[in-house]
Amino acid sequence: MNQKVIEKFWNLLGKDRVLVDEPMKRHTTFRIGGPADFFLLPSTVDEVRGILEICREEELPYFILGNGSNLLVSDKGYRGVIIQLYRNFSNISVEGNEICASSGALLSQIAAAARNASLTGFEFAGGIPGTLGGAVFMNAGAYGGELKDVLKEAVVMTEQGEILTLPVEKLDMGYRTSRIKKAGYLVLEARLVLKQGDMDKIRDITKDLTEKRVSKQPLEYPSAGSTFKRPEGYFAGKLIMDAGLRGYQVGDAQVSEKHCGFVINKGNATAADVLTLIENVREKVQEQFGVTLEPEVKFLGEF
Repeated sequence: MNQKVIEKFWNLLGKDRVLVDEPMKRHTTFRIGGPADFFLLPSTVDEVRGILEICREEELPYFILGNGSNLLVSDKGYRGVIIQLYRNFSNISVEGNEICASSGALLSQIAAAARNASLTGFEFAGGIPGTLGGAVFMNAGAYGGELKDVLKEAVVMTEQGEILTLPVEKLDMGYRTSRIKKAGYLVLEARLVLKQGDMDKIRDITKDLTEKRVSKQPLEYPSAGSTFKRPEGYFAGKLIMDAGLRGYQVGDAQVSEKHCGFVINKGNATAADVLTLIENVREKVQEQFGVTLEPEVKFLGEF
């Protein structure tokens, strides 16, 4: 490990916020992943900019991490820098019918802040197990709602450290994609516009959606959420079920018996187990129905 690089990060962040050879299974909802060379915990915009500067100087690849949902990290880990924007980057403020939140704020926390302020329109996102940065990056959605429906603008940092404020109209948000994703921008914060609502009704909608999630999704096991994107005109989970793959297992990775759209970690699944399972499922569905399933899960590291 390059001591000069470590010292640069120490000088910027202090030793306690620079982790070396950090196991990524501690930081993903799948509970899978080998060690990252550097795992950094910045808490200010200037620190983020400083990290990017060091990465440019040292020609180090980097990856922005929230709470590690929707992510499968290689068993070999990640040869580069993980920049985690999570609890250290999670401010939320309510201003009238708008909510401004940092990229590391959990969607569940933002939904709670909206509910407490009697603001409606964000209930769909309350159960998505991710942070605002990741949700804006990929236009996350659930139960008929998407981030683009409530987003006003996002503040992003370019790879060169420049800060831009982009209105939603300029973000090209589509199904699980955005201009931010295509350009490799880093989300710092976002502003949402909601509507005044009735707190009791908001609570009822939230309760109903929570019950749906608990009854239909395998929340009792580690997973990365929905494994596949929704193919046009189909539902991934139904295709997998109809292909006879409910409960199909490779090592400790399994197609959930509760919801076939989820791959779960039954205990000690490796990234290799999950990848093999995903490839086998795709092959079977293609063979039987002529539909190509595209993974929604992001792969990080060498596979």
